[in-house]
Amino acid sequence: MITLRDLVPGDVLAVQRIYSGASLTFTRRHPMTIGDAAAHVTTALTQARASPRERWCFGVTAGDDLVGVIKFRDRGAGHATLSYILREDTWGRGYGTAAVRQVIAYAFTATHVDRLSAKHHPDNPASGRVLGKAGFTRTAVFQGRADGAPVTYPVYEICRAGWGAHIDRSPGKTRRSSAPTGQLPGS
Repeated sequence: MITLRDLVPGDVLAVQRIYSGASLTFTRRHPMTIGDAAAHVTTALTQARASPRERWCFGVTAGDDLVGVIKFRDRGAGHATLSYILREDTWGRGYGTAAVRQVIAYAFTATHVDRLSAKHHPDNPASGRVLGKAGFTRTAVFQGRADGAPVTYPVYEICRAGWGAHIDRSPGKTRRSSAPTGQLPGS
């Protein structure tokens, strides 16, 4: 269905398309210019070479089409924060859930991360469902701001210790969330 891979310089136009339109509705970003997208890709490439590595950024591909970006950032003490964005014309196809499952597997098998957390805008319950399907549990709220107004963001977590027990309960499936299928660094 989807694979994860490192971003490459040729992804600039696709990244610009991902970070535009309705995909930005519940983010604090503005549409990327071509220069913004080039800087985003260059930063991801630089961070991939850092040692010790503190940030991981992967492209989400469906076939040869880059349809999203998923990343996690080391916050210290074995904790990392996860975020993802998909191009709006790919919503509702399971790509977000599949990408989050692959990143969880990667983070818990190829890095020192023991706990991942993520939050989503309360007006975007689809992101909460993605996190829940991938094994995250809602644990707290974060008081933030969006467009100058206070916003209460739901916060979700998954821990390495509990991840092994997470079963994919999708119809017709009874398997543990799968490991990444793309060529990820360290895999």
